[in-house]
Amino acid sequence: MSAELGFYHLSEAPLERVLPVMLAKSLERGWRVELRGRDPALLAALDQTLWSGEGFFPHGQAGGAQDHRQPVLLTAGPAEDASSRPALFLVDRAAFDPGEAAARVRTVLLFDGHDAAALEEARAHWRATVSAGLRAVYWAQEGGRWTRKAESGG
Repeated sequence: MSAELGFYHLSEAPLERVLPVMLAKSLERGWRVELRGRDPALLAALDQTLWSGEGFFPHGQAGGAQDHRQPVLLTAGPAEDASSRPALFLVDRAAFDPGEAAARVRTVLLFDGHDAAALEEARAHWRATVSAGLRAVYWAQEGGRWTRKAESGG
């Protein structure tokens, strides 16, 4: 598996609009996804977005009897079946160790470009990722599209 962490700087479109598009691409590739956040209220809101937004995203919140069957699992910490989930999406400044990315096909860190603390944490994660010998790629929103702005490591 490749070890690459994509840093996605949300500055134009909100998480609720961007996330379904990114999840759809992961599911199209046959990847099961762990979607990790910190705030239970945000995870509940994302749960509703994924059920009622554009498209249909079969998913569940961690802690259910069928967690192992969910294509997308919303978690507040590392999923118990993380090894069977090649894609990890991190939102809401979720806890993360770069070593987790080494075992994934795709790791995506989405951060709010209007939140100074989130920006600083993303920078710290970038440095830790590169120090761990992993490839880091920084993406910025420009005119409704993602533009690769920088890459380092790996």
